[in-house]
Amino acid sequence: MNKAFTLIEILVVTTIIVLLTSVAAVSYSQFSKSSRDARRKTDLEQVRAALEMYRSNSDTSSYPVGSWSNISVLTPTYIQSLPTDPKSSSYSYSYSGTANDYTIGAYLESGGTSSCAGCTVTCNYCLGPYGQK
Repeated sequence: MNKAFTLIEILVVTTIIVLLTSVAAVSYSQFSKSSRDARRKTDLEQVRAALEMYRSNSDTSSYPVGSWSNISVLTPTYIQSLPTDPKSSSYSYSYSGTANDYTIGAYLESGGTSSCAGCTVTCNYCLGPYGQK
């Protein structure tokens, strides 16, 4: 009795292994995108909280005016350090502020294609003083 595998059996097993590997790779990619997006949302919430503390504690009762580089006044009193995007080679955070209003934004990889008003870079998720814009 011959105990060898046939060519058809080897092809079927190989095909199943390739399909399982490709499904795992796609799932891992989606998981990575969603975890980076969650980090971006958390980072923006931390900056938003620091901005609100700055406004409530400052003598002028206003937000920092300008762009992302102008909110360095928040460190280290209100936030330990300004966050950077988890995929910083491709994306960055945005801040645009006046004395009474601001917009902070990020580009979410799994987000929509709409853009936010007030972002200085391409972003599809923005926060303001009253939450998501």
